[in-house]
Amino acid sequence: MNIKNKTVWITGASSGIGKALATEFSQQGAKVILSARNEQKLLEVKASCLNPDKVKILRLDLTDFDTFKLKVNEALGLFDGIDILVNNGGISQRSLTVETQLSVDQQIFDVNYFGTIALTKALLPHFMTKKSGQFVVISSILGKIGTPLRTAYAGSKHALHGFFDSLRAEVFNDNIAVTIICPGYVNTNVSKNALTADGSKYNIDDQGNANGMPPNIFAKKAIKYITKQKQEVVIAGFKETAAIYLKRFYPKLLANIIRKVNVT
Repeated sequence: MNIKNKTVWITGASSGIGKALATEFSQQGAKVILSARNEQKLLEVKASCLNPDKVKILRLDLTDFDTFKLKVNEALGLFDGIDILVNNGGISQRSLTVETQLSVDQQIFDVNYFGTIALTKALLPHFMTKKSGQFVVISSILGKIGTPLRTAYAGSKHALHGFFDSLRAEVFNDNIAVTIICPGYVNTNVSKNALTADGSKYNIDDQGNANGMPPNIFAKKAIKYITKQKQEVVIAGFKETAAIYLKRFYPKLLANIIRKVNVT
């Protein structure tokens, strides 16, 4: 698939992976719709794109489910249709289960899972009518395995895999593709913005994130797989990728390793 002149809608586009994807899609000639809560940051991302005249801003809060039909209609009018929805918006976690308030679990699921599937459901009729389209889901290595301090986050990402694997089978005959991308550590502010047990921000840059893959490198790799309409891909370092294979073939060994790792 040639990405040039395709219309790509990206959630969580104000920073990190979303920003990197926006600038790279723009670099490759796509028309881009940027969505997040912070409109000022979205304006800054737009200004950083190669073709800002082909970039539009649509403010979106992933927890405002009731607005999504209107938001989809607005998005469809910006460039006369949408070809790819990149479900990137999300929030992470840094807290032990026993200490985490249930409201924090609910907040993480509202953003990561319910917000994502609600927006997908709102856009799906458009894709079905035109018999084409692609949903891209930015999941995580933790959508495949689980580690301490991430129960709600890992749970929300696992749930996305179940939903979108099922959706892929449903919409195959409508020529709609579903691509799930599982990043490892990427050098973003995801840990700083992660929620702690009481819902406050973690405000610490984890070593793993600080030493992670540069977002622009991740974006280039991701778009390569998106244009090939791959079903599921992992973009991560050797250790993170190896953990997925251990989970499949040697789950007890992986469980022993995870218990001993100092997860932050």
